[in-house]
Amino acid sequence: MSKRKILVIYTGGTIGMMMDPESKALRPFEFKNIYQQLPMLHLIEADITFKEMLPLIDSSDTNPDFWIRLAKMIGEEYDRYDGFVVLHGTDTMAYTASALSFLLENLGKPVILTGSQLPLGVIRSDGRRNILNAIAIAADYVYDKPIIQEVCIYFQNNLYRGNRTYKDNASRFNAFYSPNFPILAEVNTNVEYHKDDLWRQDPDKPLIVHDKMEDNVAIVKLYPGIRHEVLQSIFSTPNLRAAIIETFGVGNAPTSPAFINTLKDAVSRGILIVNVTQCKGGGGVKMGRYLTGKLLADIGIVSGHDMTTEAAITKLMYLLANLYEMDDVRRLMELPLRGELTIE
Repeated sequence: MSKRKILVIYTGGTIGMMMDPESKALRPFEFKNIYQQLPMLHLIEADITFKEMLPLIDSSDTNPDFWIRLAKMIGEEYDRYDGFVVLHGTDTMAYTASALSFLLENLGKPVILTGSQLPLGVIRSDGRRNILNAIAIAADYVYDKPIIQEVCIYFQNNLYRGNRTYKDNASRFNAFYSPNFPILAEVNTNVEYHKDDLWRQDPDKPLIVHDKMEDNVAIVKLYPGIRHEVLQSIFSTPNLRAAIIETFGVGNAPTSPAFINTLKDAVSRGILIVNVTQCKGGGGVKMGRYLTGKLLADIGIVSGHDMTTEAAITKLMYLLANLYEMDDVRRLMELPLRGELTIE
């Protein structure tokens, strides 16, 4: 059997930085020398191609246009490669992974994002192991079928569903967390896949690369004492189509008439509001459990169930751009499209 062909796309970020011996400053690494830095790549049973998506950016500069360009690049190379690894800055990696999961409909091959907390050129860098393992997993096939058929994040020995994660730590190597869905694989002496949790795609459905996202959206984090004038200002934003509200606990919010009426007015003007919880450690929105949450449901606010904020906002961007009826967007926000939520 011929070797699997893996395309590694470098978009920017910490992992691609090396220490310049003269200036002692970090600079982008030239991937044409990757085998000198990572000779272990020769041991992976794959033909590996490295490609840069220019201009290279800090991940803080990601946006919908960037996600669409990256999705198109994968789509253009889809038939030529068996798997894809995206090297990306960690700060917004969960947003990019979530966006790609929606833009790449019917994805049947691995797309694995990884990066590092320390640059590749630093002796204690976690980047070497992350790159090597991400490529090895992307090349892992059984009976000529890829084990992974979805967008994932690989970091510090764990493989996560991309649209279930968020960045949890800025200084530790285990930077990512998946609060409401099991990890897909653990890398120890072997790669241990949790096969019952893997996404399975119908092989007869062709890949569809979507090229539209709607950025007239907002995220509102609630806090005790938030003034309804603040909400009015946000919901008066010209052309605003939808918003995520990060609520307390299982979807609770203030019950003051001014607060509720502000949200009710926004809904009446056609603005879709989706409720996700601020609780990062696990659980989801259950608006019927307490009166404070039920009031939100009664005025037409949609439950985000156990979606992360990253998944909810990118899903909104995707649905609003690719559907014309708001009723369809409301309905699909509460249904799992790419394994991004669980309905209890």
